Amino acid sequence: MWEVILYTTEKGDNPVGDFVSSLPKKEEAKVYREIDLLQQEGIYLNFPHSSNIDSYKGLRELRIRFSSKRIRIIYFLFVGKRFVLLHGFIKKTKRLPRRELEIAYDRMKDYLRRKGDLK
Repeated sequence: MWEVILYTTEKGDNPVGDFVSSLPKKEEAKVYREIDLLQQEGIYLNFPHSSNIDSYKGLRELRIRFSSKRIRIIYFLFVGKRFVLLHGFIKKTKRLPRRELEIAYDRMKDYLRRKGDLK
């Protein structure tokens, strides 16, 4: 079993948890099912559930479809068998928006800095 950690800011805010809980209940349940699948399958969870983000080394996207809505959770593999969920959003365009990826990338750098793995 893999561990899934929700990114928290230095102030203790939990942006991914807040995003998921803001979704309608059925969508929230579907997101949690996909997170459970990530916990079970780990690095072996592949497309269409998960995929690499080529332009941002280390980042992956958890891909959730609910009707016509496309929900994305950006995450990365931390040490051992741990994933850190960094950012969640509703995808409205064909490509992943650069702004959303930058948020996730900055959070990854912040997490690594605070954990002592990035200077």
